[in-house]
Amino acid sequence: MNRKDYYYDETAPKPTSIVPAVSAIVFSADNSKLLLQKRADNRKWSLPGGQVDPGENVEEAIIREVKEETGFDIIVKKLSGVYSDPNHIIAYTNGEIRQQFSICFLCEIVGGTQVTSEESIEVKFISIEELDRISIHPTQKIRIEDALSGEEQAFIR
Repeated sequence: MNRKDYYYDETAPKPTSIVPAVSAIVFSADNSKLLLQKRADNRKWSLPGGQVDPGENVEEAIIREVKEETGFDIIVKKLSGVYSDPNHIIAYTNGEIRQQFSICFLCEIVGGTQVTSEESIEVKFISIEELDRISIHPTQKIRIEDALSGEEQAFIR
């Protein structure tokens, strides 16, 4: 299923749902690189993550999503931010139109082996300097910039 992201776009369709999602900020051991995946549904680089499934909490969801999309086992270190900008609309080819709602966590790798999945066509650590040269949605960059800020308190946007 493909998707199209609208961001402060007057032509965006009206959302019909809000689905809780999670995303992970995972730095390399020396904090110079960030774990990203190239999404299969829109071909953009993105933080690993996805929706929370019924029966799981947000911590279980982010651990599962990172494992599914990257192959890495992670632990959650802290909440980085909550992102619910109503001007970020995601339209899927199946007709679903949702408003962004993502809870972002700072995480650490504790095991696993890097792999791709049906959701991620490429997985790699990308240097912070390289972020301006890759195809990545502006909302992903906001989450990354917030995590890089070093603020102790979580962001609510």
